[in-house]
Amino acid sequence: MQAIIGILRGVNVGGHNLISMQALRDLCGSLGLENAQTYVQSGNVVFTSRERNLQALAQRIEAALEKAFGFHAAVILRTAAEMRRVIAQNPFAKRSDVEPNKLHVTFLAEGIGAEVQRQLEAIQVGPEEIKAQAREVYVYYPHGMGQSKLPAAMERVLKKTGTARNWNSVARLLEMAARLEGPKA
Repeated sequence: MQAIIGILRGVNVGGHNLISMQALRDLCGSLGLENAQTYVQSGNVVFTSRERNLQALAQRIEAALEKAFGFHAAVILRTAAEMRRVIAQNPFAKRSDVEPNKLHVTFLAEGIGAEVQRQLEAIQVGPEEIKAQAREVYVYYPHGMGQSKLPAAMERVLKKTGTARNWNSVARLLEMAARLEGPKA
């Protein structure tokens, strides 16, 4: 079985779309997903599954969330191997001035082409730096994400479902998935 990381968009934010992490783990269990573990309250879940079609699995989880909780929450899935690539391809990795809690990765449900990547990297609304790839967008918010106008500008360019996590969360989710995978032979 492979370890899969689920990242939910827009849950437990500003008092809206509330889901307890126990309820999320239970929902995963009801779908036959095993060893479900959650991380913080923002809708991060790691589990194991034999399912290989991650798009179909994401749709199953989304439908179950909507049925159980009465709202739609997009679910973006990455295997542990894919998350390792996200970390290995970090374009800010060699910079000592980048604070991990101010570096965010926006995970996209669908890939974007080179033109959209260029458009994203050209956005100038503040001091933020953007490095776009096909399925992830890395953004460094030197003054924090809270007051930035960049997320709204990015959404206008992307026109795709995505959700961001800070670098500390990305690393922690991979650690959890690696533990579920167990030792490599």
